[in-house]
Amino acid sequence: MTEVPRPSLTYRMEDGLRLGTLLWRFGPGWRMISSAMLGGGIGHREWVLNAQVAAGYSRMDPVEHMDALGPGGPGVGMMTAALVERYAAAADRGAEAVATVGLGVQTWAAAPEGVPDPGLPAAPEPAREAAGAGDARVCDAMVRDAGVRDARVRDTGVRAPRPGTINILVAVPVAFSDPALVNAVMTVTEAKTQALLEAGFPCTGTASDAVCVAVREEGPAEAFGGPRSVWGARIARAVHRAVLDGARDWRTWRAG
Repeated sequence: MTEVPRPSLTYRMEDGLRLGTLLWRFGPGWRMISSAMLGGGIGHREWVLNAQVAAGYSRMDPVEHMDALGPGGPGVGMMTAALVERYAAAADRGAEAVATVGLGVQTWAAAPEGVPDPGLPAAPEPAREAAGAGDARVCDAMVRDAGVRDARVRDTGVRAPRPGTINILVAVPVAFSDPALVNAVMTVTEAKTQALLEAGFPCTGTASDAVCVAVREEGPAEAFGGPRSVWGARIARAVHRAVLDGARDWRTWRAG
């Protein structure tokens, strides 16, 4: 058993919108690696937050924002403009994965420089210069797909941090070495991309996806986390299933 807690789902009013928040209270005994702005890196963590934020999120204090929504203490805070209550979960022989999927701004990782992602028009250079000079107009016609507008340009001309649109949480009941944790993040990303392609989405993800992998602090540490290692293979299959289901659900929801 992984002893992974079930997430609690709560709602809050923010920016005039009813937004959902998923919270996993792991408690002591867990170590995590994450790309999230709050609690990112590798270390002891006791909870994971996946918070929906308003489309067009433009706050410049996402760390403080996520921390305020958490229960306190060391944790991981991810954000997304996707509907978190539509999360998809899967398990494979002890490895558990949960994904919230929003594909309003699909991207290829290696894109030509200066070419905007589909659905995310580039601000022309004169407009950027004007914004840098103090023009108060906000370029908020960024993304209007699937309820997701990942970012907008503020009057400072600085692009606000994008809320992640595919957030993935993985938990396993064993300890991992640091290199194995890094390898596990690679495995999660590879499985995510495989699922998206199989679901018919021509992309590697979105430009703002976030990942968190939780492992136990005690016990013999797994040395490998790649897709052909014991636990890496289980992680890959669980993530693949969760993202595949989440991507298909997103398409159905979007079509409706």
